[in-house]
Amino acid sequence: MTHRSATPLRLALRLAAPDTADALAERLRPELLAALSDRFGLPEEMVETLTGPGGAALRAALDTDPAEFLLRAAETGDPLIARAVWRARYRIGPGRTGRARDLPELLPAILRAADVTDPRWEAEDGLVPLLQEEASGFELLPALTGPFPQLISFTLVQLARLLPLPVALDACIALVQLAGGKGLLAFADGVERIEDFDLGRPELLDLMRAAAAEDDPEAFLRERRPAGEWTDPAALRALLRVRDTGSSGARPDALDWALVRREHARLPFETEPSRGRHSRNRLMQLTRWEGCPEDLVMESFRASPWSTSRVAAELPFEALVGPEAAAGKVPFDEALGRGLRTGRLPVDRVLAEVTPAPEVLGALPYDHEPTRKALAGLLDRLGTDPVNWLTCYARMGRARGSVAALIDDAASATSRQKRNTSWPRPLEAVFPATPPEASRAAFLNLFQCASEEAQIAVVPHFDARAVQHLLVYGDPAPAVRDAVIAAHGVAAQAAQASTDALSPEKLAYLLDLNEPQVDANLFFHCRIDQEERVRMLAGRLRGGGTRAVPEELLHALRETNLGHYRHWLIAGLDSGDLGVARTLVGRLKLRIPAARLRLLVAVWGRGGPEAVREILAMDRLPVTLRRQTEKLLDAPDGLEKLRARLAAEEDPEKLLAFLNKKPGWGESQPHKLTGEGIPLPWPELIAAYGSGTLTPGAAQDLAERADCPRELLLALLPDTPEVDRYSTAWPQLALRNGTLTPEDLLTHAAPARRALSHLRHALNSPEQKADRQQLRTQAATLTAEHLGADPEAWAVALQLLPTFAGTLPELCATAGAIVRPAA
Repeated sequence: MTHRSATPLRLALRLAAPDTADALAERLRPELLAALSDRFGLPEEMVETLTGPGGAALRAALDTDPAEFLLRAAETGDPLIARAVWRARYRIGPGRTGRARDLPELLPAILRAADVTDPRWEAEDGLVPLLQEEASGFELLPALTGPFPQLISFTLVQLARLLPLPVALDACIALVQLAGGKGLLAFADGVERIEDFDLGRPELLDLMRAAAAEDDPEAFLRERRPAGEWTDPAALRALLRVRDTGSSGARPDALDWALVRREHARLPFETEPSRGRHSRNRLMQLTRWEGCPEDLVMESFRASPWSTSRVAAELPFEALVGPEAAAGKVPFDEALGRGLRTGRLPVDRVLAEVTPAPEVLGALPYDHEPTRKALAGLLDRLGTDPVNWLTCYARMGRARGSVAALIDDAASATSRQKRNTSWPRPLEAVFPATPPEASRAAFLNLFQCASEEAQIAVVPHFDARAVQHLLVYGDPAPAVRDAVIAAHGVAAQAAQASTDALSPEKLAYLLDLNEPQVDANLFFHCRIDQEERVRMLAGRLRGGGTRAVPEELLHALRETNLGHYRHWLIAGLDSGDLGVARTLVGRLKLRIPAARLRLLVAVWGRGGPEAVREILAMDRLPVTLRRQTEKLLDAPDGLEKLRARLAAEEDPEKLLAFLNKKPGWGESQPHKLTGEGIPLPWPELIAAYGSGTLTPGAAQDLAERADCPRELLLALLPDTPEVDRYSTAWPQLALRNGTLTPEDLLTHAAPARRALSHLRHALNSPEQKADRQQLRTQAATLTAEHLGADPEAWAVALQLLPTFAGTLPELCATAGAIVRPAA
């Protein structure tokens, strides 16, 4: 049984009442053991031994965390189980990618429970040889004080150089307890006989020989073991992990930095600079932990300033004002933001001492209130004099001093440098808008920390690009915005409209202006709703009234990329505005007769027959349509006849026939219609599906649309598609849109297996916020009604599920009827 096929079984055991679930677990014991074997990475017979008899035990195991289960299994003392448990670390690893899960308590639990008299531990296929073959260095730490002398010796050879002396002595004491002084002496002799091998701890071999010569080797070693040092397994493991692998986990609670510093003095942590993605700077890993001493952080920083600045939990202020920072080797954007937000860096000193000012200004956390307050205090020196502000901006790019020095220099009227009375090197706005960079970005952030009075005084002196940056990427107060518009006019609002980065409030403000150039820029550069595009191209004003569509909008239509945004032009199909119609006919090849007729009807209704003549004179429409329409232009009822022809082309029966055509590559049939501005006749399509005149393929295409009615979706649920891993099937789209609910799938979707798959997918999706408890209650009610407390009925339901064609309620009802046939 695979992990996927075991899911219905797990669900059944959770929905059934406890007594029923226990009986069902026992009834389906083989299937459940297979599922547990897959979950824990252990053989089925071993899982059965560990869980014990009874369905309740099996069911409890199903909800047990795999790591917790393995730890309990490790405590059995069985060497076969111990080996399997150790290998299972890979089976329960993250994503089952072959990477072992980090379980620091696993090996200690195994070793504590081991009976060393059992030869299976050290047999060729036992755990001890397996550990020697594949365990990494820091994983072997518990073996140093374990019950196997062979493993202690092996681990000492592997790790002695990296171990603090107290830990090495603990291993020697454990070896003495197991093998006596002779064991110590044999180890020392054996190490010295290994050719070209250096234990890295000559003093350790001397201590071993001296202890072996004593009457009480253990007492001799204990006297030399510093009390209280490196007694916390987590701290020791963390230290060795850094030494052995160059990676760090979570900071151990009991870490003694004095001991770490002493170990660094004995055997310095490597500080080799990074090469590409890989770093051999092991000291840098220690800086990730809070409380790392400043001298260690600075040593790592001097070796790898850039990397250490990025990862250090607490970067000393010294690092920000040293030669490395001056040489550009400190990523201020990370170091300053992190340090200021946590309060570890004093904001006043950062502004007064850290250089250069442009990089500091580009890295400050402007949403951090203490930082904004400190900047506001400095900016008071510039006051409301625009010359001070313009001078500050002009000198910003070349400023090598601190932020405070830059502001003081700009505010000084006695400076010999040129003072600016206008914006230096002015630039026009760009379309679409682009974010500010370098000095412009720094100035924008700095400017928004100033008082409102200062901002109002200075904005009239902005160039067009700075105005655009302030309105698009800044957040000016209404009074400041009004001052900008008063000084720079509609051009400022048009520049603001040239982006898709507008907040809903800014977008609503710009739309309400009804300014032609603003609307044109919103149409061309902003992701406004299609309804807004329809309104603009119809000449309808926000708040009421109409106008001829302005030339600015027509220009936007002429420049629109048809390959990506053809629907922008289709938004004007029903406009009737002559300028819009001429642009559409000139640029588009309307592929469906109804679309051409809709355009002509709209133009006639708004501009009369003469406007239609202008469109026909463009010679862009089919000859037959032109001739037929020309005959109607002078007729009193010409418009009514044209509308009748449109109604005939949009007749639901005709559209149904179009939808039922087998589409080629590319667009679906419904998209071809709506892409030409033809509305779908939903009531008739729902009726056609009910009568069988709408093909299943066309119905599936319709179901993928966001505007597909709930009634049609419910009708389609009995033919639910498979869950697709690579694209979103329509039931998931409908759930996301809120057109369908999980309860709909529970009660209407078929076949049952697919319904269950969609429900699981929806409830596991971060985009779907279904009420899990409500759905569980509904499912429990359903199963209780049909399956009740009969485990046989539950078992039959599970057996039927893979091939059952009906809904989940029908599945439960059928299973109940099979077990309890009507009298």
